[in-house]
Amino acid sequence: NTIIAAAKANGCAADPLIRQRIATAETGLRLMRYGALRMLSNTDHSAIDGAALTYKIQWATWRRKLGELAMDVLGQGGELAEGDTYEWGILPNLFLFSRADTIYGGTNQIQRNLIAERGLGLPREPRGDK
Repeated sequence: NTIIAAAKANGCAADPLIRQRIATAETGLRLMRYGALRMLSNTDHSAIDGAALTYKIQWATWRRKLGELAMDVLGQGGELAEGDTYEWGILPNLFLFSRADTIYGGTNQIQRNLIAERGLGLPREPRGDK
């Protein structure tokens, strides 16, 4: 809602590409919510559901794109901090911290290896130290 309000305030809401990206972000959020509810309703906890393995990558990628959208909506003014204490607003913070989502809990490449090994049963990736 904050991105939509900013887009309306500065006129970006009239840009069809921005509108499409906002709709894509909303759709992605709804799909992740549905997937999370589906995982939570899984009563068979004996095996990790394949969708659960992909959730971290989906979240990190969605949030990174949302941060990029936020900065595109804000434009050059989004790079400026407000006030004497040099505090970022909520949308620049979203952009900056969305990068951490692709690192903590394992980078996306590590997550892809886990999906391949645990979800698809592929052999482990060779390690250079062995």
